[in-house]
Amino acid sequence: MSHLAINNFTVSTNGNTVVSDATLNIKSGELHVLMGPNGSGKSSLLNALMGHPKYVIESGALLLDGEDITALATEKKAKSGLFLSLQHLPEIAGVTLTNFLHRAYKEIKQGKESPLEFYKMMQTRANEFSIDPAFLKKHVNGGLSGGEKKQSEVLQLLALEPKFAFLDEIDSGVDVDAMKRVFAVIEHLRAKGVGFLLVTHYSNILRSLTPDHVHIMKEGKLVASGGKELAQKIAEDGFEGITS
Repeated sequence: MSHLAINNFTVSTNGNTVVSDATLNIKSGELHVLMGPNGSGKSSLLNALMGHPKYVIESGALLLDGEDITALATEKKAKSGLFLSLQHLPEIAGVTLTNFLHRAYKEIKQGKESPLEFYKMMQTRANEFSIDPAFLKKHVNGGLSGGEKKQSEVLQLLALEPKFAFLDEIDSGVDVDAMKRVFAVIEHLRAKGVGFLLVTHYSNILRSLTPDHVHIMKEGKLVASGGKELAQKIAEDGFEGITS
């Protein structure tokens, strides 16, 4: 069983502190949901964990199975088993999702499949979760709607099967049917031992997923933690009722 420890993380950007002394512990197969008002530091935390150059880690440590990986380059964190789905996904013109994923799969998972074998494998996985395999032939995020981009992201999760995945608003802009597909992939991978830290604004996510832990962030600080009932309280009372 793997363990990811985020210890006393403080993060700044442009000289301003955006995350203060955040501590989280995630184990294999656990789903942690991170909620909070806009601008509370949720996305900043995820980006900093993965090594985004805009964010400076002022103090704290990121430990994967006891090894300090705080200062590793982003690609090395990916190879060690971390995955980040961004809130706003960039388009990569001229590169199909299959080619992109095949290269990543070879680098991260040391896969030996040929491009055609890999395509057939991913086609099968897409069909298992009722995701349109046509995404595999499209340019990465090119011309896709918000919901389609999120489904493309979970195809990447299926291909790479990381140890831990950070998902930034994976449920945002996704219609009901697409959301079911996204959540089905999350539950499938969770059962296989993937740990998740999922940022969301919507407590109705609990209709489809049952988190192990719910955390509330406000003004860069983790101010509350609990179980599913904490998110339900937010749905009833709002964030002010939790954090005031």
